[in-house]
Amino acid sequence: MRFVPIAAAAMLLATAPLEARAPRNPVIGTWLVEEPAAPFPLHMYVFNADGTMQQANPDSGDPHTSDSDGKGVWAARGAHVIGKWVEITADRTTHKLAGRGELSFDIVVHGNRLSGTARFVAFDAAGKRLEAYPPDPFTGTRITLP
Repeated sequence: MRFVPIAAAAMLLATAPLEARAPRNPVIGTWLVEEPAAPFPLHMYVFNADGTMQQANPDSGDPHTSDSDGKGVWAARGAHVIGKWVEITADRTTHKLAGRGELSFDIVVHGNRLSGTARFVAFDAAGKRLEAYPPDPFTGTRITLP
């Protein structure tokens, strides 16, 4: 009879979702991110448990182009989180495709704060690389319940 509880527990563990067994990465959640070198310095980042992420900032923050929300991916690399998000840009005058921007990042999470560096690369509408900016530091604060 002792095998019944042990077998039942083993079956529960074997059928439990992988997310429940894997350690939760501390970056998962919603963050207010300060990027002083960006055209608009405040951004919202959301890191999802499946390795995807979203970025948003006010569209009118850049006087030259209209920017979409960024969508991207992230992965844990030891104590660091690396990733990249991409946004599509439109010319504010012609309303035509201006190109895209790609931001690669490397961050470390310390509780409800994060810090890291980001490197932005701009591409024109044809996909030609226009400019790569030097890595810039940024910080973030986790959004928490009141």
